[in-house]
Amino acid sequence: MNKIVLSNGLRVVMENIPTGRSVAFGIWVKTGSRNETPDINGISHFIEHMLFKGTDRFDAKGIAEQFDAIGGNLNAFTAKEYTCYYTKVLDEHLPIAVDVLSDMFLKSQLDPEELAKERNVILEEISMCEDTPDDLVHELMSTAAYGSHPLGMTILGQKDVLLGMGPDDLRSYMKKQYTVENTVISLAGNIGNEEAVVQLLERYFAGFDNPGSEAALTPPEFQGELLFQRKKTEQNHICLSLPGCAIDDPLQYAMVLLNNTIGGGMSSRLFQEIREKRGLAYSVYSYHSAQADSGLFTVYAGTAPKQTREVLELTKEMLADLAAKGLSEDELSKGKEQLKGSLILSLEGASSRMNRLGKNELMLGRHESLDDVIERIQNVSMKDVDALLDRMFARPLAAAMVGTSDKPILNVRRDDLVAIRANSQASGL
Repeated sequence: MNKIVLSNGLRVVMENIPTGRSVAFGIWVKTGSRNETPDINGISHFIEHMLFKGTDRFDAKGIAEQFDAIGGNLNAFTAKEYTCYYTKVLDEHLPIAVDVLSDMFLKSQLDPEELAKERNVILEEISMCEDTPDDLVHELMSTAAYGSHPLGMTILGQKDVLLGMGPDDLRSYMKKQYTVENTVISLAGNIGNEEAVVQLLERYFAGFDNPGSEAALTPPEFQGELLFQRKKTEQNHICLSLPGCAIDDPLQYAMVLLNNTIGGGMSSRLFQEIREKRGLAYSVYSYHSAQADSGLFTVYAGTAPKQTREVLELTKEMLADLAAKGLSEDELSKGKEQLKGSLILSLEGASSRMNRLGKNELMLGRHESLDDVIERIQNVSMKDVDALLDRMFARPLAAAMVGTSDKPILNVRRDDLVAIRANSQASGL
């Protein structure tokens, strides 16, 4: 991995993988729904869409044709704390990719007619989410966990807010957030001569001269609320959340190991008990989402209304067992091997390496080698797991459900896990 700073201060991170024939190229911006206020909620995602809608040189169709003509992929995504525009092309076509993507990023027209059409596309995207309860429940979960904090807001935005947005609103937000300091370029693949790549990037990005300082963030407080949205569905969709780890937390690898054991795979406690042993759900899992200064550990299950109470009881029993007894030494040992294997396999492609480089530089400002990461995983101790469990079970859990009736979720005791954890610590277990 190599890091270069262009003449205008723009950071570039790159990794040469000479054994392949492709290059993944991404532009990362440290802004997302967290940087919004309720009156502009959804603007980061709106901008992401609009950068595909045309520049002085290319209209929307022309942008698509440029990448189709070289067999490349072009896409983007918006998250809570960052936005990424990325492409993957054959190594010989990297100059074309840089040319077109830089033009999109720096010279988007934000044409009013295109904006009106794309706003309607996003309104349809919001409607699609609202019609997809297993997506909607995770949005509801964010609000249950974070309340009115920006991390509790949806990435897609609110329909009534989006209807009031115009080109000037987007330009104003970009002027504030799309700064040199907030932006990172990431490349991985068969990039060849690094000096030539730097010269290529200088040619297209030297004109990016929007300086600015990073905005101070207000850390969220875990709320532990319960939210229900009534919807006529075949299944009830449930999320239960506990406080987790920030992206740079010393306990982050303990968190990943714990998540894998509880619901991160087919051999996990949740999957084996609820799906394999009892057949109560098709989809049941857990995941951890890390932000700059906070994190959430979340359990999800989708099940028939008549089975909802049982699934909730089983999930609570599993969490209670975790609070009281933690992980076994065998689970910790197996989890380390599983995590090391999945990490190594996940980094075999150019796109995954580009993502890792870009996100690490943007959110952490540093990079760890794969060997360093594996060593940190190996060094996770039971003491680390116990410290993590103390944090997770210090507050009543947050709960969200989308379904036909709120009775099952209203019957869930959300504060008893705190006492269970405290009693286990007091007894020295």
